[in-house]
Amino acid sequence: MAVQTVRNGDVSIAYETFGPADGEPLLLIMGLDFQMVWWPDGFCQALGERGFQVVRFDNRDAGLSTHFTSPRRENPFKVLFRGSPDPPYTTVDMIGDGLAVMDAMGWQDAHLLGGSMGSSIALATATLHPERVRSIAGVFTAPTKKIDAIRYLKFGYFPRLARHLRRLKLPATDEGAVQTLVEIARLMASPNRPFDEDIARQMAQASHARSPRDPGSTQRHLAAGRAAGALAARVGEIKVPTVLINGADDPFIRPSAAAALARKIPGARAVVLPGMGHGLPRQQWPTLVDAIASNALLADPNGGTRSR
Repeated sequence: MAVQTVRNGDVSIAYETFGPADGEPLLLIMGLDFQMVWWPDGFCQALGERGFQVVRFDNRDAGLSTHFTSPRRENPFKVLFRGSPDPPYTTVDMIGDGLAVMDAMGWQDAHLLGGSMGSSIALATATLHPERVRSIAGVFTAPTKKIDAIRYLKFGYFPRLARHLRRLKLPATDEGAVQTLVEIARLMASPNRPFDEDIARQMAQASHARSPRDPGSTQRHLAAGRAAGALAARVGEIKVPTVLINGADDPFIRPSAAAALARKIPGARAVVLPGMGHGLPRQQWPTLVDAIASNALLADPNGGTRSR
């Protein structure tokens, strides 16, 4: 499973493939500030076993894709609600990165699976380029409009994370950086299920070895994501099968956000999984794969949705 790259203008995008070469094309779009390795290998392999040719990629400003810089550090909350002056890229640019990966694979169109911010990018892709999208599955569906962010985001997560990391006093070493990622994953997981520290550490170690976390990418991704808020008003134009899956125990997004968004998309379905937070616990992989595959089966090869 060699990492490959494709260019989108001046930006290089890194990607990897899983599953059969003749499988149904499925593009995985990661969320805010995280690398593609946070789509667990085992989860990608499970999708491949269901007949998908799976591609995961690093968003720009993450992992092995091209990184950017910020003129100054800004409070992420201010960026979320007020924007950032002269952001280096926008949601439309990030959509273009995914399309460039699809072009490199020779895919005219594909099923899209987005996580958190990635679900917003998936929906925006279907809005701007409907001919490139067969179906959409979103997990940890994040609200994009400002008013919805106020209603559906749990803003207490970030102060709680900051307090937790201060208490731990992790050293400024490679191991400290890896442990920071593990602790972020721990606080995003369901508090009602045992935390799978082994798999979180594997992904954290892989992530840090590929590219140490840059907190500045958080504000840049948020600044880019604000453009998805403008596109959110157009989600009613989406005609492909759509399933939105949130965790009942998500510490960051209220589970009801999925249903609220699904009501705006014709025929969309919302699912809330008990025992799932803002992550992909191993116990939920079969349920998630079933939901993604069942939704993909509804796609009409000629576009739109098959009769149910």
